[in-house]
Amino acid sequence: MTEISSELLTELPGDPSSELPPRDLALIALGANLGEPLAALRQAREVLADVGEVQATSWLYRTAPVGGPPGQPEYLNAALSLLTTLSPQALLLALLGIEALSGRVRLERWGPRLLDLDLIGYGQRALHTPRLTLPHPEVFARAFVLAPLADVAPGWRHPVTGERVQDALRRADQGGLERLNERL
Repeated sequence: MTEISSELLTELPGDPSSELPPRDLALIALGANLGEPLAALRQAREVLADVGEVQATSWLYRTAPVGGPPGQPEYLNAALSLLTTLSPQALLLALLGIEALSGRVRLERWGPRLLDLDLIGYGQRALHTPRLTLPHPEVFARAFVLAPLADVAPGWRHPVTGERVQDALRRADQGGLERLNERL
């Protein structure tokens, strides 16, 4: 999968007088419950290192499926923070491309998947377009996102409400969430 990074990334216009393009910290949730989830998450982490500079990775979490068809296998979830020069929209396209190249096909909402990459937050930006809402609209309602996110960005605050990740995790239902003894 690492060969795809050059296909997905394009030079962004910038100030030619600046030495380095501006970089922002993106928060990305990773999940998988089909095939070999651990291998898929780690391969995605390696490809994401070509998209930006991985700053932190979370513990791995085994979680019960939320929504979707009954009988799905448990998920493996994680999060990472990524320092990137890509815009939020370009980063979203890169994430979708990585998913597609991993074999993901979107058949049903909350269905089983080989790889799921969600852009959770991008600095302190709030954004709402037809393709992208930042922060992710359900981030503070899901323990399987909040727990790994608390590992990589415990003090991050929702740019609209000001709520901290740690506080949201304390109030979230953590049933079916198991932290493994291994990091992404």
